[in-house]
Amino acid sequence: MKNSNIILAVLIAFSSTVFAQSTFTLSSNDLGGEATINEEFNGFGCTGENQSPQLSWKNAPEGTKSFAVTMYDPDAPTGSGWWHWVVFDIPENTNELVSGAGNTELNLTPEGVIQSITNYGASGYGGPCPPEGHGLHQYIITVYALKTDKLGLDENTNPAIVGYYLWNNTLAKASIVTYYKRSKE
Repeated sequence: MKNSNIILAVLIAFSSTVFAQSTFTLSSNDLGGEATINEEFNGFGCTGENQSPQLSWKNAPEGTKSFAVTMYDPDAPTGSGWWHWVVFDIPENTNELVSGAGNTELNLTPEGVIQSITNYGASGYGGPCPPEGHGLHQYIITVYALKTDKLGLDENTNPAIVGYYLWNNTLAKASIVTYYKRSKE
């Protein structure tokens, strides 16, 4: 009986290690574990540099043909949240977006990647800019592993439609939740 308990414990430890190694994960060197985002939008009363964070992911599931990334604020006082970044058709051999990749003029994403419109009404990354004194807002940054190489959408597709296509094509997803607030001046 004693030997079978030891074998069972070793098998559980081994399977936990294997599972942990194959978990689809998202990380960011720019967010640095502080759970805060520092780069504010430039507009709507905010004066930041509007630089998207570096993101990297690993252990995509078998069958992944492309990736997508979104950044969403569920705390925006709109009744439907606020989409800050919607990026898709990221090639399957890509596992990182560099800092500033959300600036469409810099061409820092792989060829063919589409950054569609956000709730700011423009393509590319739009950083945090919650109302002054509204408290902490969550910013959920998610990478999606997709079972299709192209969503068949363009840079003018609104976030709700992109979200529907993501929902229909997601094999796995991983998220980072970060926070930001503006104090009353």
